[in-house]
Amino acid sequence: MSKSIGVIGLGAMGNGVAHSLLRAGFKVHACDLRPDVLQRFADAGGIPCASPAELGGKCDVVVTLVVNAAQTEAVLFGEQGAASGLRPGTLVIASATVPPSFAEALGKRLGERGILLLDAPVSGGAARAASGEMTMMTSGPAEAYALAEDVLAAMAGKVYRLGDAHGAGSKVKIINQLLAGVHIAAAAEAMALGLREGVDADALYEVITHSAGNSWMFENRVPHILSGDYTPLSAVDIFVKDLGLVLDTARTSKFPLPLSAAAHQMFMMASSAGHGGEDDSAVIKIFPGIELPAKKAE
Repeated sequence: MSKSIGVIGLGAMGNGVAHSLLRAGFKVHACDLRPDVLQRFADAGGIPCASPAELGGKCDVVVTLVVNAAQTEAVLFGEQGAASGLRPGTLVIASATVPPSFAEALGKRLGERGILLLDAPVSGGAARAASGEMTMMTSGPAEAYALAEDVLAAMAGKVYRLGDAHGAGSKVKIINQLLAGVHIAAAAEAMALGLREGVDADALYEVITHSAGNSWMFENRVPHILSGDYTPLSAVDIFVKDLGLVLDTARTSKFPLPLSAAAHQMFMMASSAGHGGEDDSAVIKIFPGIELPAKKAE
């Protein structure tokens, strides 16, 4: 393929996306703040770039896989931002979880430069990013989809087209994050009660995962608790941020979200207790009087 793709941010999701694009035969450029990560990407056949601006000048499509709106703003419009190098007619696929209003404004700002945008937050975790099987919640004009079709096919197993208005994809993503955060918090609460009551934790996990109380988050996150391994795959502070976005969005229309608010407070408690950088399942550590497993030796 002759199309050049840029990936800004080689974190858990971005690294997987970059390698999926390489496997699909694209010429892939990447930018990241960590030299060792860039070197490993180069060793795999990618092209490292020193700045987003350098990357933007070499690419037909740029995918931003950073943490939030502030980082998206910085890598596109900050000093050495990619937008300064992007040619009119190129495409940005913005995949951070951001406020819908930010996605709407971003589309207008890029459009003034003749640059297309897909509002395209992602879900599925690092494993699905690495295998090219993420879920993408996208919205944008038909012209953007025409440029993105082969790129999206390499990145994701499911690509949902949610309309031509920027912000629609971000609205669906934050609703997904509402459920994800509440489910993790509920899973932690359930396991904490079980531990407090002296129930065998492994047996409890086995029963719940084969019963009506199961959820994808319970099944995926509770093993981290059982092993005592809180190495972050998605951190506590991610849900401080994402549930905060959920509540901010609802606040503008005075819409009540009592479960989201309670879950947000749980993640805030865990973060303020020093667990913000740990795996999001570490929210269980806010519960008093329970004995958590120690990390098992490998």
